[in-house]
Amino acid sequence: MLRQVTPGRYDAYEALLRALATPSSGQVWMLLWHGQAGSPDAQYGNMEVDGHGYAPCVTSAQELSASGWNRSYEVVDGVDVARTLYPDHFGLWLNPHAPGGGVGIPWLDLRRIATGLDRQPAGPLRLSEPGIEIPQFYALLAQNAHRTPAVRSLRRAWVQPALGAPYLAIGLDVYDTSPHAVDSVRSMMLQSIGACPDGLPVSTVAMSDEYDPVAMWMRASARPFYDREAHAAAPVQAPAAGYGYPPAQGRY
Repeated sequence: MLRQVTPGRYDAYEALLRALATPSSGQVWMLLWHGQAGSPDAQYGNMEVDGHGYAPCVTSAQELSASGWNRSYEVVDGVDVARTLYPDHFGLWLNPHAPGGGVGIPWLDLRRIATGLDRQPAGPLRLSEPGIEIPQFYALLAQNAHRTPAVRSLRRAWVQPALGAPYLAIGLDVYDTSPHAVDSVRSMMLQSIGACPDGLPVSTVAMSDEYDPVAMWMRASARPFYDREAHAAAPVQAPAAGYGYPPAQGRY
């Protein structure tokens, strides 16, 4: 699989991710810079490529021998190492000793392995403002959001995955994540989705998810199309005081 992964071969890359995500058969040999396997001071090696951090590993005992690594190592399921690395924005680099330098798995794809490949779109993603005109849907969604106290604001993005169909993403910024609040937001979406054109895929994204690439893009590049606090009534301004002193009572 590693030999089949070349620039633009997203299908081969996705197959490699699925192999890593398979328990027991997706094992890797993590190279330890310090300590022994299972010891509290065990520390993975690290390498930097184009400004991004990766932990190096090899994919078999034979590759370990070929690499010439003479320190300790530990054998770990790909899912477990993905869960360890991605929260620190570290990727995984497979067989860096191999001809061509091996294959790097960025931390966003480790997050997909850790949380379920089918739950996140396959990158690299192309993200933009939606070009499709569906004002009725947005108006109904904003109206229903205003009636849902848990919702602070809504954003939107058009997501084109490397594999699979493009879709409309709705970013949900909420005040409350209690079960009741989550149910109310789900109900809001169900009440609104009927105004979408048939066949248009729509997904939701939690704006509080600091690791989600769609939420990250929305926070940086998409203004809310519904904002409860901006829609709140502006405070009534008292009339300005006339000339002279003292000022009107209660104003300074």
